[in-house]
Amino acid sequence: MKQSKKFVAECLGTFVLVFFACGTAAVLKCNGADPNAAYALTALAFGLVIVAMAYSIGQVSGCHINPAVSLGMLLSGRMSVSDFVCYVIAQFVGATAGAACLSAVLGGNASGLGTNGLYDGNVVASLIIEIILTFVFVLVILAVTSKEEYGKFAGLVIGLTLTLVHILGIHFTGTSVNPARSFGPAIFVGGDALANLWVFIVAPLIGGALAAVCWKWLGKE
Repeated sequence: MKQSKKFVAECLGTFVLVFFACGTAAVLKCNGADPNAAYALTALAFGLVIVAMAYSIGQVSGCHINPAVSLGMLLSGRMSVSDFVCYVIAQFVGATAGAACLSAVLGGNASGLGTNGLYDGNVVASLIIEIILTFVFVLVILAVTSKEEYGKFAGLVIGLTLTLVHILGIHFTGTSVNPARSFGPAIFVGGDALANLWVFIVAPLIGGALAAVCWKWLGKE
């Protein structure tokens, strides 16, 4: 029963992330070309979803809603392999469901469904920016969830950090830092979004793993 609740919580949280945050990017036609209201509101939408989910499903599953975060937790010794597999499956299912609903609602006005793209067609640059952004994001999560006394404001800090990485990252890649969040929209949009999807799966996982290694050393008493 406990495992199934975690699965549902992670699935629901990732659904909300894609539907509301990627939906905001799609509705406002945020392309990251120039900083503007759509750019800022999209960054804020991603952060606000994390805050909302952290204080709702956080007590059930920890509100990872991101395979890179779950990988960081696994490598830090904070979750089991079975839980990790359960979380990742739930996250991809939730992201796919969220993107499916967005596609059904927006139809021809989908505007990419908030998909990610390569920066100037450069795979290496896109990998580097996504690794750095994810590293910072997951490192903050590992740090702020490391002590029980941080619990009251952890969700807010994590949400603000996600907003921060989007403020920079939208210009470059649209900001993934989350393989599931990239996967859902890409499979419905297809084309370049699907062809380049591997970048936004590999880079966040590398960033999350590096953050875990770094925190195991930094956080060691």
